[in-house]
Amino acid sequence: MADRKPIESWLTDMDGVLIHEGVPIPGADAFIKKLRESGRPFLVLTNNSIYTPRDLHARLRRLGLEVPIENIWTSALATAKFLDDQRPGGSAYVIGEAGVTTALHDIGYILTDHDPDYVVLGETRTYSFEAMTKAVRLINAGARFICTNPDETGPSTEGPLPATGAVAALITKATGRQPYFAGKPNPLMMRTGLNTIGAHSESSAMIGDRMDTDVLAGIEAGMKTYLVLTGLTRPEQVENFPYRPSKVVDSIADIVDLV
Repeated sequence: MADRKPIESWLTDMDGVLIHEGVPIPGADAFIKKLRESGRPFLVLTNNSIYTPRDLHARLRRLGLEVPIENIWTSALATAKFLDDQRPGGSAYVIGEAGVTTALHDIGYILTDHDPDYVVLGETRTYSFEAMTKAVRLINAGARFICTNPDETGPSTEGPLPATGAVAALITKATGRQPYFAGKPNPLMMRTGLNTIGAHSESSAMIGDRMDTDVLAGIEAGMKTYLVLTGLTRPEQVENFPYRPSKVVDSIADIVDLV
């Protein structure tokens, strides 16, 4: 691998890297503490668009991880930034929770089901047939189709749950229209995140537990990538992909000394 600039900023996924099923992963607290003490720019990222950064800050704090609100970047924020760049002051019909509705309110978007510019599909635990039907009709009438993230399933203590990508597939089948996904593996999420902290890809690293989202997004954004084995991707699966992370480590604990 060609020589790279020293790592000056860090991006890390949350679930599977810092926490797993609501429990901190050993080394996560030391990693966050080291980052904060170093003064290096960093972001904790999540494709989950249900929660606002304030919600996630409180959730992480309860687990002993002190991550400032401004250091949390979600697919909902990436979606809002994209829409603000594309069509400032626009309108959207939203299926989702506070994470995405708050992000859109904050950029001055009007949330409406009357001739919206966009249909925005985010994560929710209460997808309704009525809401999906309305989304299909609005897209057929000309609204542009945006999704916060392409994840087809999400984790729960009872097992996998249908997620945004699965519902998007249903709407695509009904409309013939493919959505634009703002979240990982779209490098847009990484680049907009880097911009918010004034960081550059050539001196940044991405830590994740999934080859198909975290590592792919990091590679496509031009960052060094670390795969941790505390989440979804198993060691024997790494070679199944046509791309490789810069390094594979057991857990976030192995990265603390690199900060």
